[in-house]
This record gives sequence, C-alpha cells and structure tokens, in this order.
Amino acid sequence: MTAFGKLIRTTAFRLTLVYLFLFALFAASLLAYFAWNTRRLITEQITTTVNVEIGEITSIYNRRGLHGLLTTMGNRALRPGANLYLLTAPNGQALAGNVGSLAPGVMSVQGWSETAYRRIDEQDKTDHRALVRVAEMDNGFRLLVGRDLEERRRLFGIVAKAAQWSILVVVVLGIGGGIFVARRVLHRIDAMTGTTRRIMAGDLSGRLPVGRSGDELDRLAENLNVMLERIEALMTGLKEVSDNIAHDLKTPLTRLRNRAEEALARSGSEADYRAALERTIEESDGLIRTFNALLMIARAESGQARGNMDDFDGADVANGIHELYEPLAEDDGMTLQVKTAPAPIHGNRELISQAVANLVENAIKYGKPDAGVEPMKADAREILIEARREGDQVLLSVTDHGPGIPEGDRKHAVERFVRLEASRTLPGSGLGLSLASAVATLHGGELRLGDAHPGLVATLVLPARAGGSDRLAAQTQDVPQKAA
Repeated sequence: MTAFGKLIRTTAFRLTLVYLFLFALFAASLLAYFAWNTRRLITEQITTTVNVEIGEITSIYNRRGLHGLLTTMGNRALRPGANLYLLTAPNGQALAGNVGSLAPGVMSVQGWSETAYRRIDEQDKTDHRALVRVAEMDNGFRLLVGRDLEERRRLFGIVAKAAQWSILVVVVLGIGGGIFVARRVLHRIDAMTGTTRRIMAGDLSGRLPVGRSGDELDRLAENLNVMLERIEALMTGLKEVSDNIAHDLKTPLTRLRNRAEEALARSGSEADYRAALERTIEESDGLIRTFNALLMIARAESGQARGNMDDFDGADVANGIHELYEPLAEDDGMTLQVKTAPAPIHGNRELISQAVANLVENAIKYGKPDAGVEPMKADAREILIEARREGDQVLLSVTDHGPGIPEGDRKHAVERFVRLEASRTLPGSGLGLSLASAVATLHGGELRLGDAHPGLVATLVLPARAGGSDRLAAQTQDVPQKAA
C-alpha cells in the first residue's frame, strides 16, 4: 500500500473529512441564511419606498388634479436612479413616466408583481427586472411605481461568490489540515507499531514513544508502557522462579531420592525402614509447602483472589495469629505479644492472615538475638504483633529484636527463594516475604521492612476500608484492647 493510500485510510483523515463536510454545510447554510435575509431586507426597503411614493403621488392627484399629476410624474421620471414610474389612461395609453415597455398584463392587475421592463431613455435593448406596484386611481387612471432589482441581484451575486470562495477555502484548508493531522497521527502510530513488533519478537524492553503534548495518544502510550513494564517484570519473575525452582528444589528432591535409595540398599530392620519413610514424608511435606506457597503467590499476583474479598477487622487477624503461634514461640524461647486497635479492611482474609503468619514465622525463626551479644533487656526475645489504623491506611506489623536485615538487602529479601547468608543454615524456602509482598500488592498496599534498633519491623501497609472505623468502634467500645 502506498503512503497516500495509508494516509487516506486513517481514522484521523476520515474524521477530518466528516468534520469538513459538516463545517462546509454549516458555512453554506449560514451564508444562504445571510443572503436570504439580505434579499428580504432589500425587498422590504423597496416596498416601503414604493408605498410612500404612491401615497405622495395620490395625494398630489387629489389636491391638484390630472395636470398636477402629469407634472409630478414627468419631474420624477427625469430623476436619475432606479425608480420606475408610469401613468396610463383608462384606454391603456401611456401618459407619463420613464418605462418604455412592460411584460404583457402587468398594468391590468393591481398590486405587487415582479416583471421585465425597458426604460424609455435606454439604448440597450435587453430586458431588466423590477419590483412594481400597480394602483388604480379615480376615473380609471392606473399608476405604476417600482424599482429596478439590479442592485438586489448584484448584492446576491456578491454573497453567492463569497460563499463559493469561502467553501473552496474551507475545503482546501480542511483537506490540508486533515492530511497534516493524519500524517502526524500516522507517524506516531507507525512508531508504536514498530515498538510492538519488537516486543512481539521477544524484546520486552521496548517502550512506546511518549510526546510532550499530553494528548490521548501520549496517555495511551504511558498506560501501555506501564503495562509493558508490568509484563516485563512478570516475565522476568517467571524466569527467575523457573530458575529458582530448578535450583532450590533440586537439592531436596535429590536428598529424598538418595534416602529412599539408601533405605532400599540397606537390609535394615523395620524400624530403619519406618525412619526412612518418615524422613521421606517430612521432605515431601516441605516440598508441598513450597509449592503451595508458590501457588498462593501466583494467585495473589494474578489478581484471582479479588473475588473472595470481604470486610473484616485486621485486629481479629492479629489476635488469631497470636493465639495460633504463641505456643510455638514459647517452645522456641520467644515471647509473642499482640497490640491491636480497630483496623477496618476490605480484602481477602485468608491471604492477609497467611501473610501475617509468614511474618510471625520469620520473626520466630530469625528474630533471636545474636549469640554472645544478646542485650540485657527483658524484651530481647519479644515479638510484637500490631494492628492499627493510621489515616486512610491499616498497618499490620511484626517486630522482633534479632539481627534484622541490612538496609541494602531489604529490596532483595522479598524476591522468591532468596535467603540471606545469616539464614542459609536454617530450614525454609525463602518464600515468606515474597508472599507477604504479593498479598500487599494485591490489596493496593505494600510491604515495608524497617529497623527496630535492633531487629526488624515488617509491616503490611493496606488501604483502610472507607467508613469502617466508626462501625468497628461502635461494636468494640465495651471490649478492652488486648495487649498480651
């Protein structure tokens, strides 16, 4: 397809033609209305002038008789201008005036008419047009007074010619503007098309060009670029997940196979076989937990969990997690505390509970003070779960007093299967913070990792449910806040 063919097929060019047609139609209608009103105004002026003249001539006839009428008609006929006068006797004979000939039957009908005529003093033999009025006087005399319409015709011709030139200019400028706009839009669309082809070819780093005009194409390009960044991040994450799964799950699968092979190779007792099976089941449970965590992260990142959202109080989640993990924390030498206030949330309670549980598990597992440098404070082994509302946000936080996470590693710590050097010797899959971050993102919030001096503060920052705090306060005004 040629460049011109592509140009005329663009939506911008077609819309320009439509607007051009509508504007030309409007301009033509406006000029036609102007011409019609001009014609009407001139006609009204002619009729007013003729009526006044007939009234004056009739008055002269009534006062001075036929002689005075003939004198007046002779004098007025000699005046220069476009006025016409004719006085005829009852037998139709012309007595006075400047009209040489009229169309047949004009003088026989009283009233207004538009007729062809010739003047007496004209050398030109062509007919002219005039608007005349015929009035019958006493004794059968007939008086014709009119005005030539050449002035009206010329004015109408000027308006008609102006309309033609105006429409021509509108058409030329409209087509020129349409071609300019279409070429500009086509150039930007072609640039976008080239970028999309590179993206379809596998280059996810391509981005659509964004101009400085801020028009709808720029806004579309900005939104598509945000979508492409999200797709690139998801594809990169998918690749990283695939690599991490292949790397991190290879070790437990190999260990599981080796134990099973070792149990078969050894001719041990039933107790040995049972112990081997128990270790195999334990390894399998760990793998199942890892895959469940991956599925839950994928579910959160894809937005599938948005259909199961409901209104609830984040304080109930914090209290439930405290009751569930308090015995586990005590068995591990830790003290689990909870402090809550009304925290209205609209979201997926299961995922938010799982995210808070992951933060508590990490605190129990990694939140112990460093050996040999444990502070003498009574709360050194304390883990605090908090739920509160701050403005239009709900904060669900877990605070420990362990070694924490260095600031430079915090962004890296929320990635899948990432385990920092200090935690590599402890059991775990490296998915706890990844799941918490995915759940926060699903709900329009974020996971913040801060410093507890010493220790780590992991906070789920979620949007508060609008208007929910008043209802929760009314429901819990007689219930004391729990701070265990």
